[in-house]
Amino acid sequence: MWTYFAEWLQFGVRWLHVVTAIAWIGSSFYFIALDLGLRKPHGAPMVGVGGEAWQVHGGGFYHIQKYMVAPPHMPEDLTWFKWESYATWLSGFALLFLVYYLGAELYLIDPAKADLPAWGATLIGLLGLGLGWVVYDAICKSPLRNNDSALLGVLFVYVVAASFVFSQLFSGRGAMLHTGAMIATIMTANVAMLIIPNQKIVVADLKAGRTPDPRLGAAAKQRSLHNNYLTLPVVFLMLSNHYPLAFATEWNWVIAGLVLLIGAVVRHFFNTMHKTGQQLWWCWAVAGILFAAVITLSGAPGWRAAPGSEPTAAETSLDFPADPQVALARSAHFTEAESIVQSRCSMCHSRAPLWPGISHAPKAILLETGRDIVLNASLIDRQAVRSHAMPPGNITGLEPEERLALARWIRSGDGVWRP
Repeated sequence: MWTYFAEWLQFGVRWLHVVTAIAWIGSSFYFIALDLGLRKPHGAPMVGVGGEAWQVHGGGFYHIQKYMVAPPHMPEDLTWFKWESYATWLSGFALLFLVYYLGAELYLIDPAKADLPAWGATLIGLLGLGLGWVVYDAICKSPLRNNDSALLGVLFVYVVAASFVFSQLFSGRGAMLHTGAMIATIMTANVAMLIIPNQKIVVADLKAGRTPDPRLGAAAKQRSLHNNYLTLPVVFLMLSNHYPLAFATEWNWVIAGLVLLIGAVVRHFFNTMHKTGQQLWWCWAVAGILFAAVITLSGAPGWRAAPGSEPTAAETSLDFPADPQVALARSAHFTEAESIVQSRCSMCHSRAPLWPGISHAPKAILLETGRDIVLNASLIDRQAVRSHAMPPGNITGLEPEERLALARWIRSGDGVWRP
């Protein structure tokens, strides 16, 4: 029963995490767009109002005004936007704990990189999350705080460096996920440690009849803008653990850096459009070039090419049937490949998994019978031949010679070795 409960717990927490993240990202994007799109008030200016906006939604019209510091009097009803952020981080950390810390041997530890104990890998992960906020906050309080471009440049270097360290200690999945979690921790800490506290000070000053310090609002706005530029990379990094092309390469830390730049130029396009109406189409061209670089890196040497040399003349001259699955099933290499998959993979990918804690085959991929193996040959190729994404952390000890045998089998089914 615990296995079923644990699996549903992960699903429920993941569901909560996605929903709260949608709420947080939506409100963040909305308020940045609103702030950048404010225009000077029409008619007689109201005291303290620096901009206004008219919007239509849901069959009604909204007239929004922004006080640059604070209104003259505190309204009775004040809506705070903070729980979206808190709930996103808390649910995300719970998911990180359930999947990567409790399942460290499967998803976080790669003995080929660092043969860490589960507690050691967990401790490194937690320290990485906390250190990210400490370093970022120190940068924001340094003289660089007056130059957002330089500040974000230094932050970029730190995040890429941290991602590299993670990639040397953790599995590809664990490295990319912890890079994203570190950035997400910075974003939520911005809300909890500066944005909300500053706003509470302003509210307290108003209630006490004091004039609020405008620097408090300016600092909160700066951190909010940083969060805006970091959102898209975080979403990519959180999704990356489902795609070996992103994480199962020794260049995953470079990919993480390129994604940071892609997120920045895409947000720059929209932020400029909201503020000035100008559409900087070159941003999309740059984003496209950077994404092409990401795709190229996913096929670079770090995305391990299938082991073995080029096919022999005998292998390429055979007359294969039109249906590659028939060829795979009839291949002289199939018996060996079937034995390897069943001994290294089927304990998880079966109708009744034998691996402790797994009640259903991951992603419903079955590798139990010969027919299962043939039908999933392309997945075996991507996950265990062209990359070492499977088995996770090579926990079942799939040997290089066995990967070579799988490569020979898949090659015999195609008749042409796919580069």
